[in-house]
Amino acid sequence: MIPIKSAREVEKMRQACRSASEILDRVSELVRPGITTKEVDEAAADFMQGANVKSAFLGYRLGHRVFPGNICISINDEVVHGIASQRRIQYGDIVKLDIGVIQDGWVGDTATTIAAGMVDERIEQLLRVTETALERAIKVAVEGTHLGDICAEIEDEAVCNHFSVVREFVGHGVGRKLHEEPQIPNYGKRGSGPKLKTGMTLAIEPMINMGTAAVRLLEDGWTVRTADGMPSAHFEHTVLIGKDEPEILTWRAKTQLK
Repeated sequence: MIPIKSAREVEKMRQACRSASEILDRVSELVRPGITTKEVDEAAADFMQGANVKSAFLGYRLGHRVFPGNICISINDEVVHGIASQRRIQYGDIVKLDIGVIQDGWVGDTATTIAAGMVDERIEQLLRVTETALERAIKVAVEGTHLGDICAEIEDEAVCNHFSVVREFVGHGVGRKLHEEPQIPNYGKRGSGPKLKTGMTLAIEPMINMGTAAVRLLEDGWTVRTADGMPSAHFEHTVLIGKDEPEILTWRAKTQLK
């Protein structure tokens, strides 16, 4: 069952998502060559404390595993769920920042990919295409369309630009819990899956690889990397399904799109 939020609950979601997007903006400004991912993570924790919100990721349990970071920070061929460390960001790295916060019992979830300095044209294209895929998916996130329509938009944008979509990890519903129904793959068939209804809140998050779609899980039990070592990009917004148009609850002014 996909939860439908009431008007009051939607307002709570707006507040949590606004906090998540503001923190992501602030964390994004820290990404530069020489800074460690641990320093970025600790700064994010400070921003969360200042905003009176909690990390939705710190202490998140998956079986016997417990996530140790305040945010997910993944570099280059790391797709998602990277753990902060003493690793220093290098010039030309692409850095994925995934921020989830809990505010007054509601979750806001958003992510972006940032280049630390100049990158080559194909990597720049990877970032643009991934964000465009998110934009295309959001445009069809209205009442009456099917979940598969969102998934197909993402896959089409990736494939027509000769990139591949990660299949093992997906977007999801979000609300009182970080992960709610439905699962939202980054591939699919138009007209398939449940019909969307006003009041649903979805975390739509294309993960697109430059090379193969295949990924592997590292020994830390969290970090996901591309199987071929090629770069990957990740963008995410929490979106409210509307009757005539969607509302991007984690809207941010900064964008890779030109």
